[in-house]
Amino acid sequence: MKKLAIIGCGGIGRYHLDHFLQFRDIELAGFCDIILERAEAFAKAAGSGQGFTDYKEMYDAVQPDMVFICIPPYAHGDIEFETIRRRIPFFVEKPVALSLDLAHEIRQRIQEAGLITASGFQCRYSNLVEPTVEFIQDHEIVFIDCVRVGGIPGTEWWKKRALSGGQIVEQTIHQFDIIRYVFGEPDTVFTMGTKGYVTDVDGYDTEDLTTTVVRFQNGALAAISTGCYASAGASADSKVTFGARDSRADLYILDKLRVFEEKQAAVEDSSLVVKGDGAMNGKGTTDTVYRQEGDSGLLCDRTFIDAVLSGDPSKIRSPYEDAVRSLAFTLACNESLDTGLPVKVNLD
Repeated sequence: MKKLAIIGCGGIGRYHLDHFLQFRDIELAGFCDIILERAEAFAKAAGSGQGFTDYKEMYDAVQPDMVFICIPPYAHGDIEFETIRRRIPFFVEKPVALSLDLAHEIRQRIQEAGLITASGFQCRYSNLVEPTVEFIQDHEIVFIDCVRVGGIPGTEWWKKRALSGGQIVEQTIHQFDIIRYVFGEPDTVFTMGTKGYVTDVDGYDTEDLTTTVVRFQNGALAAISTGCYASAGASADSKVTFGARDSRADLYILDKLRVFEEKQAAVEDSSLVVKGDGAMNGKGTTDTVYRQEGDSGLLCDRTFIDAVLSGDPSKIRSPYEDAVRSLAFTLACNESLDTGLPVKVNLD
């Protein structure tokens, strides 16, 4: 039976552990965290394995066949290099780094070692992906409108952009990634941000809200807005809208997809617009709804484990190499935010 280890026994590590506890064909052999009690708590929950505070010591003792790296964004680097040196296939949580140079170096070493890798973009494994792709293939998408608005996560490091990357890189990278996955590659981004609305969180220095304009390689445009200023769910309707000339698809990630397909009629009798001015309303449209089924995170984890067990990585939807491109997309937004200039996205 293949042995699995986890580095990082915090919230995201527990998310993966809950999945592993449903599997019967792997041995949960090692758990590592800078706080030993957390690692030991994972071993107790698993009913197997041992807790460690040093990942090299764990590697020596356990000799794992695969590892899940569930560490904060600022902690990437040495762990990946040592894991690659030991030729251990690994799954790494997003964002895979905060430096594109570091991510490129890790990517290069992975390629040289020929390792199986995956990253934590579980949204790619949703059953909503296929109908979204079908809609995009059947319609010429002109505009993508994306909103993700929430509050500030409870982890201490998240509040510092130097440690987390800020909301674009640490959280909304899921939206940037799924847009890349179902639609296509970005060419250029221009990002603006604002602060001053979050005033009750000590040590907080990232943007409260950002809006990014994206030009894709095929010429389409997107507006991606994300904020952490909200105190209630009524603050915003978080979704991704793919808009064509005669229809649209609203993707509520890991929840539902709503497709509106009939042509909309010109407004004839509204006193608020000039007759024939091109305004449209939604009367007469059809609304087809697809619902999320199952746990896409479970499928994401299972796919990586199956790839290691079989030696066939072909079903992994987000290997490390591709995760680096989503990182590049979001880091370009941060560069634009800091410079006030449009930035070309480096996908190489």
